Amino acid sequence: MHDIAFIRANPESFDAAMRKRGAEPAADRIVTLDAKKREATTKVQQAQSRRNEASKAIGQAMGQGDKDKAEALKAEVAEIKASMPEWDKAERTAGEELDHLLATLPNIPADDVPEGADEDDNVEVHQWGEKRAFDFEPKEHADLGPALGMEFETGAKLSGARFTFLRGDIARLHRALAQFMLDRQTRENGYTECNPPVLVSDDAMYGTDKLPKFAEDSFFAADMSTREKLFWQAMPDDFEQQMANTKEGDFRTKLGEMLDVADTAEQFWLVPTSEVPLTFSVAGDILPDLAEPMRLTAHTLCFRSEAGSAGRDTRGFIRQHQFEKVELVSICRPEDSETEHERMTKCAEGVLEALNLPYRRMLLCTGDMGFGARKTFDLEVWLPGQSAWREISSCSNTGDFQARRMNARYRPEGEKKTQFVHTLNGSGLAVGRTLVAVMENYQNADGSVDVPEALHSYMGGVTKLEPKN
Repeated sequence: MHDIAFIRANPESFDAAMRKRGAEPAADRIVTLDAKKREATTKVQQAQSRRNEASKAIGQAMGQGDKDKAEALKAEVAEIKASMPEWDKAERTAGEELDHLLATLPNIPADDVPEGADEDDNVEVHQWGEKRAFDFEPKEHADLGPALGMEFETGAKLSGARFTFLRGDIARLHRALAQFMLDRQTRENGYTECNPPVLVSDDAMYGTDKLPKFAEDSFFAADMSTREKLFWQAMPDDFEQQMANTKEGDFRTKLGEMLDVADTAEQFWLVPTSEVPLTFSVAGDILPDLAEPMRLTAHTLCFRSEAGSAGRDTRGFIRQHQFEKVELVSICRPEDSETEHERMTKCAEGVLEALNLPYRRMLLCTGDMGFGARKTFDLEVWLPGQSAWREISSCSNTGDFQARRMNARYRPEGEKKTQFVHTLNGSGLAVGRTLVAVMENYQNADGSVDVPEALHSYMGGVTKLEPKN
């Protein structure tokens, strides 16, 4: 969500920022809607104030025996009451249009974010590690996986495309990676481990900028048993008799009323990332001074419909509908967010370095950044089987964009006035993609995969994944 006061004061720079993000200029429309809402609000307040004054004066006039004055005041009150719905509607309509417009506009990019159209315009910041020199032709993980217990066909049999069943030591290695990441982020980097729900409300998705923009990329879950129960409860006992001789239009009206009742059943979204519950955990709060940022981490299942990525990475374990991730979230003061962004990114890089996986850091351009981000670093790991860099972590500073949507504030020490916090999120790391990176970088000519030394203590003595015939 954007600061309307900033837009009113800086319409040209706001529109310029939107153009960089590939969005249409909207400052004039925002200012106009805001003015309409403010005018309507003022009219409503003035009308309410005058109605209260006139109502009080009616009693005084009646007490003084001045019936003519009392009747005139009654007429004025009646006129005010008649006009108020119009101004209430105007205030509500302008407010809804304004909120919808602001909710669909991306965040303003930071000054040092490069302008560009897509991933080809991203800027490499640095690389780490040496690419392994193989004395054989390295395979892609999708070719190595089946013999190691990465069962794509079983996953498809159970759930369809983009689901995978892991069995045996490779499942253990996947779990070991998640535990290793959590231990590193909590014990070495000061993050507090959390175990949040993976079913969240509309408010949580909206507050973390996933709605309305990314509704089609998320999975929606309704409590159908409750919905069905409410539907039948709304049906009158003599429904069939009532409808027997009813016009089609009346029937549809009654059916619609019953469905409206049923729609009051609980509805949830499956989280696309635990950024949603971790960040929204401070929604509506006024936090203390935040001299130290609040740092949270969680290992959860994540769910994405991948509606916007048709045809991409359909082979293998890269782009799944269900996957796991260790998420990093920071809540901090505005003056600390840039430093915190760098720190978070280094925490993610540290996992790759501990696993000795070559990577590079990319500064995303305006056309490739996420909707809510003002600045993003992507970490891309080297996959020798594909001979390509692939994203394994994305660390973003959203500024106060999410905080405004969910009204999360803090009170600076010694001050009465509150300020919006800054929120940051990043992957520390995507567990499945890290497993892919380990498989391709640690593979052997016979199809086996060495377990990185950093994971030995998590694997119960298993130091190599052996292929099964």
